[in-house]
Amino acid sequence: MTYDTVITDSHVILPQGMVEKNILIDEGEIVGFSTDVPACDNKINGNGLVSIPGPIDTHVHYGVYSPINEAAKTESHAAAIGGITTMMRMLRLKDPFTKSLQEQLEASAQNHYVDYTIHASIFTPEQISEMSYCIENLITSFKIYMNLGGEVGHVYMDMPPNSPSLVEANVNVTDDIVEQTVKNAALLGCPVLVHAEDYESCGCGMKTAKEKKQDGLSAWSESRSSEFEAKAIKTVCKFGRDYDCVIYFVHIGSERALKQIQEEKSLGTKIFVETCPHYLTLSYEKQQGYLAKVMPPIRTENDKKAVWNALSNNLIDTVGTDHVANQLKLKLGGENVWGALAGFPGIGTVLPLLLNDGVNQNKITLEQFVNFTSYNASQIFGMYPQKGTLEKNSDADITMIDLKKEKTVTSELFGGFSDYIVYEGRNLKGWPVKTIVRGQIVAEDFEVIGKLGHGKLVERTINLYSK
Repeated sequence: MTYDTVITDSHVILPQGMVEKNILIDEGEIVGFSTDVPACDNKINGNGLVSIPGPIDTHVHYGVYSPINEAAKTESHAAAIGGITTMMRMLRLKDPFTKSLQEQLEASAQNHYVDYTIHASIFTPEQISEMSYCIENLITSFKIYMNLGGEVGHVYMDMPPNSPSLVEANVNVTDDIVEQTVKNAALLGCPVLVHAEDYESCGCGMKTAKEKKQDGLSAWSESRSSEFEAKAIKTVCKFGRDYDCVIYFVHIGSERALKQIQEEKSLGTKIFVETCPHYLTLSYEKQQGYLAKVMPPIRTENDKKAVWNALSNNLIDTVGTDHVANQLKLKLGGENVWGALAGFPGIGTVLPLLLNDGVNQNKITLEQFVNFTSYNASQIFGMYPQKGTLEKNSDADITMIDLKKEKTVTSELFGGFSDYIVYEGRNLKGWPVKTIVRGQIVAEDFEVIGKLGHGKLVERTINLYSK
């Protein structure tokens, strides 16, 4: 037979390790491996490159500062350049899902270069009652923001499609909403993603710091102590055990939070842990200005070492970016750290940062890199074996990386909505050079060549981990 595509001469990372085989692709799937080169319509030379399962970014915010019909184009463009083949959107809707979900799904459908899926954020009792409606629409994971409530309940929700206006809201994610969300998710067999910061403690800490006229990323971190993370972790894990629900902690970046998670695991809580590149690469002790303001904050050099140590020892399951597609005019809208916007772009730099600082520094192996960027996420969120692996019959989502490629980071490199990047000017070694989604090359050598609308909503199973 004649195959659609054959990738030749690359080092292929399979579950059992690295092999020297050619990858056979037909009708968007991996159909086999070979040592020869059979007849094909398209041959991709992988000499000197490593072929890995298409990375899954577990944590992406887009559609907040530009409407989803525009944001899907710009941010999936940045994802494709950065080697990401599936992006998981943190959907935040002010209205009931039955009122506003369909227009979001329709606007997404034709505007992605890479595949995508969705976590639905829960803010109200009505949204809790609509979780089964989300599942009917292929959304099988839910997020709770324990950092939002009381005096610190302000949040920007996702904009309606084609809208020019930001959507501001004040929410109150009480312990009761947290508990009922966990309870319902457990009944439905779905994992709950948790932003673990106790909002009352954060509100007090920030108020005190402002009264003392403190400023800078150090003040931001100290006002939102890692003890407040630990407190929230303890609260939600109790609910997780009570209802036998899988808890997935997003953006964990402090030694204190990691210790609390280990304690909760020892009590029997089903827990998965995500960290972000900025907790592995930045600290307030070495970072100037306000660009790296994020929630939870970047911490100390010691915390950074603790996160690397946890990653190296497989105590962390995934690396998501917490990518926020915003711009400088909003980001630096205030005169101090309190007026700056939290969050920054990162979907394009996650792979080169992990390759440069991790794989090329022997902190993690290539096999671990694959686990943290694709395999584990596909298992946790019900996409395996369709995604997250290069096994036969899986989607031909393949990112080809050059471990020796050196390039300087600039915000223009990725073609996203954001006009800045916290890693501006940093030279990194190890980059994705080809991004293939279901057998189609969507990006090559830092240029998107794929067709807009190729990216599809991924159908997920209700995860066995959660049952």
